[in-house]
Amino acid sequence: MGSAVSDELLGTFAPIIVYWLYSGIYILLGCFDNYRLHSRKEEDDKNLVSKGTVVKGVLLQQIVQAIVAIILFTVTGDSSGASAGSGTSLIVLARQFITAMLVLDTWQYFMHRYMHHNKFLYKHIHSQHHRLVVPYAFGALYNHPIEGLLLDTVGGALSFLLSGMSPRTSIFFFSFATIKTVDDHCGLWLPGNLFHVFFKNNTAYHDVHHQLYGNKHNFSQPFFVMWDRILGTYMPYTLEERKGGGFEARPTKEFKDM
Repeated sequence: MGSAVSDELLGTFAPIIVYWLYSGIYILLGCFDNYRLHSRKEEDDKNLVSKGTVVKGVLLQQIVQAIVAIILFTVTGDSSGASAGSGTSLIVLARQFITAMLVLDTWQYFMHRYMHHNKFLYKHIHSQHHRLVVPYAFGALYNHPIEGLLLDTVGGALSFLLSGMSPRTSIFFFSFATIKTVDDHCGLWLPGNLFHVFFKNNTAYHDVHHQLYGNKHNFSQPFFVMWDRILGTYMPYTLEERKGGGFEARPTKEFKDM
């Protein structure tokens, strides 16, 4: 029983701790101007919200996520606790991870896209996230509370339930998903970043979406780009060196000529 309670608490709070620790690392790495996708001046000039407001908004969303996680673990406690103690094989864990990734991606793609195309939802809800024209790490979860609940919290709950993972497995899955989401918003194109090697959905891919020209493209998050490709919302890009140092993600010439 003690172990199960511990797993539930870790599943609730580990992703929150990981979020701020990993964001903190990127705050320190932000001093490497030659790897930034936007200059410091652009970050100050283009963003429409203060960093203090962003911190408060993220903390509010994380409180809601923690409450929902505690309720979810309490409701599913008996069955998930039993599966955790039965010795899950690596094949089963891999299947659960992939299923959860696909469920989360599918939910977030269609909800995210709808929030862009519905003028009321965009104006009153989703536009809050796009006040960060220049994304940075700890702004990854800066959303309107309703969007945070619908996109992230409900999406996470569905991926947990439909994958059949235990609270113990969820510790690793949601910590990984958190790291990936923070990385996508970090605004840095660092050499050796494994996320850039293994995922087409990465920092530059999501940065394109935050720009005016990419506002109706690259909705996929946080793992794969399959729905963008299948449904024609994929915007290919090139990374170009920016005068003064750093990089800039721009649509490919072939896309602009379409």
